[in-house]
Amino acid sequence: MAYPIQCQCGNVQGSIDESASIHRVTCYCRDCQAFAHFLGRSDDMLDHRGGLEIVQMLPKHISFAQGTEYLACMRLTESGLLRWYANCCNTPIGATLPSHTLSFMGVVHNCLKASGVKLDDICDSKGVNVNTANAKGDPKPKQTGQVKTILRNLRMILKARIDGSYQQTPFFEVDSGMPITNPKILNPQEYEDLMNSV
Repeated sequence: MAYPIQCQCGNVQGSIDESASIHRVTCYCRDCQAFAHFLGRSDDMLDHRGGLEIVQMLPKHISFAQGTEYLACMRLTESGLLRWYANCCNTPIGATLPSHTLSFMGVVHNCLKASGVKLDDICDSKGVNVNTANAKGDPKPKQTGQVKTILRNLRMILKARIDGSYQQTPFFEVDSGMPITNPKILNPQEYEDLMNSV
């Protein structure tokens, strides 16, 4: 069994392997909020406090059955994460680290919801809250499990590097290690304008 993912218009369709070790996180960082504003989807990507729900896993557990030609990615800065989305309807897919050798994927909830999957269906817990200092309003949500989450992700990345599974990813070319599409990198003015909208 696999959990389906898709973009809002249905051009991009894929799945998450049920065997994936999945960790649920709500991130309140300004960069995640900026990504939502970049796509013009802040109303349905972010909660009322500016939190973005994601599920973290290895990219090897994600596959696409159709629509990879619609996959696009952007970077807020030259050193930022690769943030993936379907450019046919601006549905967020998730974020990867810039190098395929650092195997990590944070899947944004929207591409699961579009296929009818609820996070409660694939995650046992409500997850953790991270980067809560950037949450909207006061009092801020309580930060929970950030150190544990970082350590878990480091173990996951290291294990994939050792066993070679980092090479199994739909987001990078196997031979060159380059992203399957050239990322759009915001110029300084675009970045400033976008961050001012957060």
